[in-house]
Amino acid sequence: MAGAVKKVVLAYSGGLDTSVIIRWLIEKYGCEVIAFIADLGQSEDIEAIRQKALNTGASKAVVEDVREEFVRDYVFPAIKANAVYEGVYLMGTSLARPLIAKKQIEVARKEGADAVAHGATGKGNDQVRFELTYLALEPSIKVIAPWRGWEFSSRTELIEYAKKHGIPVPVTKAKPYSCDANLFHISYEGGILEDPWAAYPDDMFTLTVSPEAAPDAPQYLEVDFEKGIPVGIDGKRLSPAALLSELNRIGGANGIGRVDAVENRYVGIKSRGVYETPGGTILHAAHRAVESITMDREVMHLRDSLIPKYAELVYYGYWFSPEMRMLSAAIDSSQENVTGTARLKLYKGNCIVIGRKSDVSLYNPAIATFEKGELFNQQDAEGFIKINAMRLKMQASNG
Repeated sequence: MAGAVKKVVLAYSGGLDTSVIIRWLIEKYGCEVIAFIADLGQSEDIEAIRQKALNTGASKAVVEDVREEFVRDYVFPAIKANAVYEGVYLMGTSLARPLIAKKQIEVARKEGADAVAHGATGKGNDQVRFELTYLALEPSIKVIAPWRGWEFSSRTELIEYAKKHGIPVPVTKAKPYSCDANLFHISYEGGILEDPWAAYPDDMFTLTVSPEAAPDAPQYLEVDFEKGIPVGIDGKRLSPAALLSELNRIGGANGIGRVDAVENRYVGIKSRGVYETPGGTILHAAHRAVESITMDREVMHLRDSLIPKYAELVYYGYWFSPEMRMLSAAIDSSQENVTGTARLKLYKGNCIVIGRKSDVSLYNPAIATFEKGELFNQQDAEGFIKINAMRLKMQASNG
């Protein structure tokens, strides 16, 4: 296959793996390598990453600020769906991969590249997410996944190769785990975290303070939604990226959003991940609160039955699939009436809903009250119960 590829667009992060991949692609295929760097709000020196790609051998390094697009078109749709994988993971990494892959394809088209590449391993989910997106958007593109075919079998060997070629090595003993960061979350996995019984080191986190170190006084805030989309905080409208950034700041200061999970990867491996998702945790709670007074019961229950499938499609990498398009249309329809405000109290790692309001609320105090009211005739409940008990009585009589 060597020599069959002329120009490759690589998803580049500046880390050990993708830095080695630049040099390896050049040696293996004699091809030109274009590094694509997505600014997802990972709080890194993007210019330094761009320069490192060029210094390592890339013919070009393309940087694109995709923060607003990421939050608007990937994070917020997941919030609308209340998407949580296996009940705990808000999928910060899962949501970012299809966007990066989509941008790679756009760069490949613009630059006339005949291949795309990524640094995901053969054991993980990311390889699937990248490649399903590549092939859904550009079926004829060549895909190179070095971890599945090169001569290296460990990161120790990668480090040796990097040193041989003068590539700076970012891995140190002081940070014995890997991280993935974007505007929605930071994930930590591998290294010392591979023992699911071992507690994570508290000094590992960068977005959140520990709940014990959070302020002794609670913080209150309000989040505004329009048709299921977060649009403002405390009455102030913000862009998607600005809104999530502010909630990250507020939530992080109050110890909100830490999760330690063992999850089932798509490839069949169980994996432990530790996550920080402060803003996302707040948005999930706030969104549910507004839904509780604005969504029809049967619409809510039907939508809730779809959440595991939606989350699975995101986690597995089927963002650009026909089933996801169908499911997203159903989710969007369910959110037509989800407009209102949630009030929350943040206190030492807890995100507590203490109020919700909406101009289109379906909550009627005159019906819900335990005091005397004329809008609900309690005697009507007798016939309702008898009719619904009919099949249960028949079952019992046949028993």
